Amino acid sequence: MLSIVSQLSLVSRSSSSRRLIANATRALSNSSNSDRSKVSICLDWTPNTNHSGIYAAIHENYFKDEGIEMQIIEPSAKEELTPGRKVARGTATFAISSSESAVSFATTEKNVRLVAVAALLQGSTSSICTLSSSGIDRPAKLDGKRYASYDGRFEDAIVKQMVINDGGSGSVKFHSLDFHGYADPETMEEGSVVASYLANKESDSTWIFTHWEAVKASRRGTQLNVFTLEDYGIPYGYSPVLLANSETLEKNPDMIRGVLRALDKGYTFCAENPFRAAEILQLEAKHPSLKDLEFLEESQMKIGNHYLLGDDDEDEGQWGRMDLSRWEAWVNFLFEHGIVTDRKGQTLSRNTIDVKTLFTNEFLPK
Repeated sequence: MLSIVSQLSLVSRSSSSRRLIANATRALSNSSNSDRSKVSICLDWTPNTNHSGIYAAIHENYFKDEGIEMQIIEPSAKEELTPGRKVARGTATFAISSSESAVSFATTEKNVRLVAVAALLQGSTSSICTLSSSGIDRPAKLDGKRYASYDGRFEDAIVKQMVINDGGSGSVKFHSLDFHGYADPETMEEGSVVASYLANKESDSTWIFTHWEAVKASRRGTQLNVFTLEDYGIPYGYSPVLLANSETLEKNPDMIRGVLRALDKGYTFCAENPFRAAEILQLEAKHPSLKDLEFLEESQMKIGNHYLLGDDDEDEGQWGRMDLSRWEAWVNFLFEHGIVTDRKGQTLSRNTIDVKTLFTNEFLPK
């Protein structure tokens, strides 16, 4: 029997030879596809400019170049599992989430540990916002006001501490979004709690990424008051990060490195080509919230300088790097304010976890 390579060498004008070549080509293609590692990333929210590097890596074939077949999973209320839980259950390889998720799993789960293997963004773009028309122009004025919560394990306590730090009592009226917001059709259609809950006066405040929701609101003529966490004494950690199960790191390190090499190229591409990155996000993600290309371009320009380390860092221009001191400052804050508790609500001591086990730069391109 001739090998596939031998079959391809039998070039002939006959129809049988042409069929032979076609069959051999398909066999090579199928063999190549079967050799690829099937990997999935579960997003934390609807596709947005935080995820641009992922979609750029798909569009530019960076994953394929690493022998990886990448699947993107958008969060859904149907499965009733958060992105982190999907990784813990083995239904997703990676999850996009916040650094708090790594802390949460480390302090509640005995058999599963999620590790941050890359920071999608440098710096911080997380803020608490209100409508300018509300008159709530500082965190202290959130006392007695409503806050639309995603029900992150530490979220409400962080917001409460922010209000206290600004001189308030922390008596915020927290109310839950429908399954972290994933089960609310209008929120998912818009990719924004501001455009649903706040605009419809169903809440007074919520947590946002300023380069996304604030830009979207501004383009619609809605002005926001934006309270950056760091401005009110909260040394917020990396967000979003890419989480993986510690077992996957041990069993399949080469796959992890391949994924991160592809993402490194993807996010570098976005930093260097913001307008093309916006087009690719719209083209590849095909989400209703991405219809306005000018909005995506503006958001891309706002976030572009957060993809890579800046010129004040010794690793200038690199993607994904995380610093131990920033992780420690964030974890120390959470414990110092009694925010980290067990499932029974009992405050845990700082020595419960070793910060060095929460993240790693080991698998990032050198």
